[in-house]
Amino acid sequence: MNRRNFLSAGALSLGALSFNNSLRADAQYVPGTHFPAKAKRVIFMHMVGGPSQLDLFDYKPELIKYDDKLAPDHMFKGKRLAFIKGHPKLMGTPYKFEQCGQSGQWISDRMPHLKKVADELCFVKSMCTEDFNHGPAQLAFHTGLNRNGNPGIGSWMSYALGSENKNLPPYVVMVSGKMPGAGSALWNNAFLPSVHQGVELRSTGDPILFLNNPNGMTKAHRSKIIAGINRLNQKKYDHVSDPEILTRMAQYDLAERMQSSVPEISDLSTEPEHIRKMYGNSQFARHCLLARRLVEKGVRFVELFNADWDHHLNLDKRLGSNCKEIDQAQTALIMDLKQRGLLEDTLVVWAGEFGRTPLKETRGGKNENGGRDHHKEAFTIWMAGGGVKKGTSYGATDELGYDVVDKKAHVRDLHATMMHLMGLDHEKVSFRFKGLDQRLTGVEESHIMKGIIA
Repeated sequence: MNRRNFLSAGALSLGALSFNNSLRADAQYVPGTHFPAKAKRVIFMHMVGGPSQLDLFDYKPELIKYDDKLAPDHMFKGKRLAFIKGHPKLMGTPYKFEQCGQSGQWISDRMPHLKKVADELCFVKSMCTEDFNHGPAQLAFHTGLNRNGNPGIGSWMSYALGSENKNLPPYVVMVSGKMPGAGSALWNNAFLPSVHQGVELRSTGDPILFLNNPNGMTKAHRSKIIAGINRLNQKKYDHVSDPEILTRMAQYDLAERMQSSVPEISDLSTEPEHIRKMYGNSQFARHCLLARRLVEKGVRFVELFNADWDHHLNLDKRLGSNCKEIDQAQTALIMDLKQRGLLEDTLVVWAGEFGRTPLKETRGGKNENGGRDHHKEAFTIWMAGGGVKKGTSYGATDELGYDVVDKKAHVRDLHATMMHLMGLDHEKVSFRFKGLDQRLTGVEESHIMKGIIA
């Protein structure tokens, strides 16, 4: 052995020792629940751009009363707003609200279908975040950090709980409309093993790229190739003990199994016609039906992104269009899960990265109706199933919908609560990286929203 090879082998040995020490530290966390879970799986619907809570779920008669009047100074003086300049006017909702179901939940006429399941929903009307720009706010909402570098919540769930179906990935993502501003970083595994990255199902063509074998390639031939690759990977792992090699081997095996499982589950023609009609014909409707099929087969976390809800102008036309695309499908999803006995232990979450202001935004253009600017101080999300209280509202904003006045809930609190419902202690689910035990909720204070738990 020459000097260069000797040093190289020594470096590899030291690297292997370092990896082994790291593995021993991480091995303290064993996948599984810390206490009995109320939910076994999650369907997370993210409305990209920030839907207007004031026009959908947070009814403010006082704001309507002062529509088009100059806003109070405390709403804009000394505040950082994304686009509004000068002294803005207040903007009351032009839509009709009514109390729905036995619970009397306020829902606007933009969501006529959702009114049917009002008694299944838990509205959190006191959400807040720290970022008013889309990319950072989206990252914070999914990863707990407003910049790249942290795994998304779906990746954490995959890492903490594993998969219930060896033939399907534990974490699946679908996007309707344009990509979120933060892109695939929202479902990236970051420092977690790459097997926990979200697998994106495409809306057209093959659900996953390269799902089918090339012309002339048989299943047996492909299996032989994968087996050969994994033998080489095993030899490499035996030499350097890099855990990512094991992850890569597992991904090859999963990809092969997915060749049969994914086309089968994505073929919606096998669904009864009345079920397909119940969901509707939009792309988002297809994704909702696929989400039900995926969780039914044991997928742990399904995330549906829908864009674009960034309504700075022409709110009336654009909000109506967005709601029409999702309303029937999201309602059908709740109803379908319930009739199959899945809603009880499936947590459904509907949210955007932030909300919209009670201030009217105009940009001086002709023939443009007003819209609403980004608002991080207060917004609304809703949840259903999975151990949350039915037909309830948690928290409240002031009479004009600007600030939270009761039970303020930070994004970290939502993460902690979701993990709690899945049987996880958010302070115990950690991964050692850069010398620290990293967590989804980080080191800042976070609380479980006990008031929403049934």
